[in-house]
Amino acid sequence: MTLDVPDEVRSKALADGHAAWLDDLPSVLDSLAQDWSLTIGATMRGGHAALVVEATLADGTPSVLKVGVPGYRRQLGFEATVLDLAAGKSCARLIRRDLTRDALLLERLGPAMYDVILDRRSQHDMLCDIAAQLWRPLDDDIDLPTGADLAHRMQHLIPQLWEELERPCSAATIDDAVECADRRERAYDRRTSVLVHGDVHEANALQTEDDTFKLIDPDGLRAEPACDLGTIVRCTPDAGDDLRVRTERLAARTGVDATAIWEWGTVHRVIGGLNSVRIGFQPFGNLLLAEADRLTQTG
Repeated sequence: MTLDVPDEVRSKALADGHAAWLDDLPSVLDSLAQDWSLTIGATMRGGHAALVVEATLADGTPSVLKVGVPGYRRQLGFEATVLDLAAGKSCARLIRRDLTRDALLLERLGPAMYDVILDRRSQHDMLCDIAAQLWRPLDDDIDLPTGADLAHRMQHLIPQLWEELERPCSAATIDDAVECADRRERAYDRRTSVLVHGDVHEANALQTEDDTFKLIDPDGLRAEPACDLGTIVRCTPDAGDDLRVRTERLAARTGVDATAIWEWGTVHRVIGGLNSVRIGFQPFGNLLLAEADRLTQTG
């Protein structure tokens, strides 16, 4: 089997030292195709932590096969947990899984929201509403990381990546993001936390047959809803709107605290920019960091 591996996925695998995984991918997909009676189709683009290809089940049902880059198995498990809890509503339906081969089989959806809904404000409001459909209290036995876990990790990872990448944005921007993460960690309350997606944006919302949208690629967290809304306000480089105004509008739409949304948006903006620079996902990475610098300077 000859595979067309997207540059972003290849760069991510190589950056993490997993060249052998790239070599083994054809045999892995071949074994999954045989075991699940799949016909493998074209490569799909848009992500960087997994190879995603079109697949067709034996009965003709269109699907998507996702094989994660090494080191993401636990994350794939969290994704499967979210998809199980969503049960095909607000998120793509999970058909099969094999975490020993880092594989998920999902329903195939249509084009991304950013290709279908051209008005940016409408995009943001629709993403907000879809995310809110997912939010629900979680039983204590559900194994997902918390918003506090994420915020704590960001306080260490953001400065670390900044140094490794030779400081691609200002020190003040890094300090601001770390301080925001610290405040969100201290604000965490398990009693009021809900299931959140963790990466809500217009490329992660795909159209269904009835012209609604479902989310894909959930990170899966037990966190405050502001964590999801923060991804919507982190930045849309060509949207042309004021991110503070966007924050206030989403806060009014959901009743979620605007300060919490803004602080999560700051964290997502900076870590998103740094990770994008790291894997060469440009110009998006530089645009995010430039906006982060501007917002830090203007307060």
